[in-house]
Amino acid sequence: MLYHRITGLSAGLTAALLAAGTAQAQDYPVDTVTLVTHSSPGGGSDVFLRELARYLGPALGANVVVENVTGGSGANAIADLAQSPADGSRLYATTPTFIYTSLLSELEYGYDDLEPLVNVFTDPEVIFTAADSPYQTLEDVIQHARDDRGTWGAANPASLERQSLEMLKTATGVDAAVVTHEGGGDLMINVLNGTLDIGVGEIQELAGQIEAGEVRILATLTAEPIEAYPDLPTVQSLGYDVAVRKFRGLAGPKGLPEDVIAAWERAIPEVLANPEYQAVYEANSLRPDFIPHDEYAAFIAEFGAETEQFLRETGVIQ
Repeated sequence: MLYHRITGLSAGLTAALLAAGTAQAQDYPVDTVTLVTHSSPGGGSDVFLRELARYLGPALGANVVVENVTGGSGANAIADLAQSPADGSRLYATTPTFIYTSLLSELEYGYDDLEPLVNVFTDPEVIFTAADSPYQTLEDVIQHARDDRGTWGAANPASLERQSLEMLKTATGVDAAVVTHEGGGDLMINVLNGTLDIGVGEIQELAGQIEAGEVRILATLTAEPIEAYPDLPTVQSLGYDVAVRKFRGLAGPKGLPEDVIAAWERAIPEVLANPEYQAVYEANSLRPDFIPHDEYAAFIAEFGAETEQFLRETGVIQ
């Protein structure tokens, strides 16, 4: 940012300009900030936003509410935000899904019609199977796929989970069928009943099944081990060069004002440092990954370009 030296102004005029700037900066936050998710209640983004909102309100100085705008694998939520006022009153929970949906469908509004605001977390993705399945390790699953093709599952057709399974197929040289669903609930049912050999999901979404002993986690798709599961191997440590980064952040309509950006760049680190909230997100194995506005915009652009390249190379899109 360039700063220009102002000359020839009286002290009174300078003071007036400074006062006006301060007043403008105090226009935000608005009384109520709505955080929109494409997830149904109980989904990964829904849980992320509702827990964040509890602690964000006091830090931001506003009433923070969550709204579910479902349908179209995120297309409806993207369109909603793209047509909303760029005043920081309505923001969208970003995950890789909003990029995949934009690339895999011919939408009126895509991810590049929104303005990335900040990133908050990285959400570890893991490969899991039913606790009573015959697969004790990821290598067992891969060997089965070599012998009898195999069936793997992802929650949504437009998702990082789907890409991670396609990447695993390429890395292992197997031709497993990848079955997609309309949400994590359907995926879980098909893993638990044995229709699918494995599924891919986030630790926080699997917490109930893990606690109940219904699933077995075979490996993590993170580049580094998960702190809460130090004995869980990464896929890379097993010899397959597959790792993904599921980001969880926020975006708004294009043209977010500087005071909105500044307010969120101040509030998110404050919330992440809150010991009470820290206990919550660590229990869900969420990794704090604050990225400020400008860097996040560059990150999203790069992620989008790399994702499009992968989808074209694998023939998913032409």
